[in-house]
Amino acid sequence: MFKFDKLVFGDLGWGDEFLFATLMTLTVSILSMGLGLFLAIITVWAKLIKSRITKFVANFYTTVIRGIPELLVIYLIFFGGNAVVMSIAKIFGYNGYIELNALTIGTIAIAFISATYSSEVIRAAYLSVNKGQIEAAKAMGLNKVNIFIKVLAPQIIRHALPGIGNVWQITLKDTSLISVTGLVEIMRQSRISSNVEHSPLTFLVTAAFLYLFLTTFSGKFFKTLEYKFSKGYN
Repeated sequence: MFKFDKLVFGDLGWGDEFLFATLMTLTVSILSMGLGLFLAIITVWAKLIKSRITKFVANFYTTVIRGIPELLVIYLIFFGGNAVVMSIAKIFGYNGYIELNALTIGTIAIAFISATYSSEVIRAAYLSVNKGQIEAAKAMGLNKVNIFIKVLAPQIIRHALPGIGNVWQITLKDTSLISVTGLVEIMRQSRISSNVEHSPLTFLVTAAFLYLFLTTFSGKFFKTLEYKFSKGYN
């Protein structure tokens, strides 16, 4: 049975804890999406340049990450991340113990996952741009930087936005998986509250409502961006 009194703010309810968990979910999502887009751009560059080595590495990365369960990716980074960081630190002469916090691990793990999807979206958006426009820009005397900023980037963004919006929704919901790292986001908070109050339905429904609210708001936000960048093309 759903118990509204368990969701009030203050000492008598879990409202403030869920507010903090929601903010944590948004924080991880935004950081992961930002890092993921950065990794995606590098991956796209590696796939498009004329180098078999970079293409192989980029394709291997996207194939492996998309081919194994997302929870397994998180576990691999959770248990292997500290070892990798300490190995790198030893190269520079530091032999102490280094432990990555749950926020860092969660952000990196979700970013690695989202980057694989974002890279395909960005690559498809780049390939959809008519290459004749690049030739025309070169004929007008524009250098590579201006061609990218004034010709390529606006069109890539316009074509990529719908797909990036979908990747954001996936990234937002994937944050529920990092509860295994101990980070208190919406899903972990619902489990903690359920265990204390012995009322799982109340807190699972609350978690569902919060995710639905965030995804709905995000959908409207990306629709607004799509409309803005589509002006003059409709």
